[in-house]
Amino acid sequence: MDYETASNFLIRQGLASEDDPNAFLVRLSQGKPPVPGQVTSLLLSLKVVFEGLKGAETLDRQLIYALYLLASESRQQFETQRRLGVVWPPLLDEDLTRIATTVKSILADDWQGL
Repeated sequence: MDYETASNFLIRQGLASEDDPNAFLVRLSQGKPPVPGQVTSLLLSLKVVFEGLKGAETLDRQLIYALYLLASESRQQFETQRRLGVVWPPLLDEDLTRIATTVKSILADDWQGL
């Protein structure tokens, strides 16, 4: 996967509307788990973007906003839906932490590890 593909994927997953029912944040907001392989693709894309932005002086606002939403909104949706009785897949909680950690790594330009 190259940087452009990874970046576009993250933007689609983070800034999607109800028009894309399989987007990560849309699924979580509906109390649905990610589609199989979706979290793996997110984490791979985040790693590619980290490598692509290493040492960058400027960052794309749309990408950064999508990353912010993926890190913060995913956790909010997870907790909101859990309080409403949704039973999430067992590893999703840890996956959301990995997503947030990787986003932090991108913003800090320092790999935090997973």
